[in-house]
Amino acid sequence: MTTTTATAASSSLPALPATPEPVKIGVVSISDRASTGVYVDKGLPALKEWLTQALHNPITFEERLIPDDRDGISAALIELVDAGCSLVLTTGGTGPAPRDVTPEATLAVADKEMPGFGEQMRQISLTFVPTAILSRQVAVIRGQSLIINLPGQPKAIAETLEGLKAEDGTQKVNGIFAAVPYCIDLIGGPYLETRDAVCKGFRPKTAVRVRA
Repeated sequence: MTTTTATAASSSLPALPATPEPVKIGVVSISDRASTGVYVDKGLPALKEWLTQALHNPITFEERLIPDDRDGISAALIELVDAGCSLVLTTGGTGPAPRDVTPEATLAVADKEMPGFGEQMRQISLTFVPTAILSRQVAVIRGQSLIINLPGQPKAIAETLEGLKAEDGTQKVNGIFAAVPYCIDLIGGPYLETRDAVCKGFRPKTAVRVRA
């Protein structure tokens, strides 16, 4: 829910600043071939473009393009969390192939697992391809950061983040990003403000803040 809707329940919360709060976001593309220059990485540009369109908040991106190495992935995630990234999104390495180790590397650095994100991503992708059942994306909390594994293809990234809309433009299936702002609220992060035309974030009425 955006901050344009005032509610009586939200009056006890601190008022929002005059402009949206800055946020630092980590984006990680995981691919042996892209990281060695065999082909051009498309994951990082797709993540940055979508987030820039979806959020009103000024974003500082921390980018990583790394190979499919479990220890290296875990180290990069820890580094991004320690650097102050409230949200870290990864793309690639979530299938069943021997080199697909992103979920294992992510779980290795977790304080808490958030299984609903992976469950919803697979449900969305299954409306397009039956092989979505092979995807193993996970999401976790580490400290005050939310880490989410996303699919490897830019189109699938947008679909899982935004969800599915009906022909009349109404939301048919919620994307996972609708729950991200409130999750980050709950772990002590910045107040993310979404652009409804891209993805409408949801908060309970008691968690909605308004501008003074």
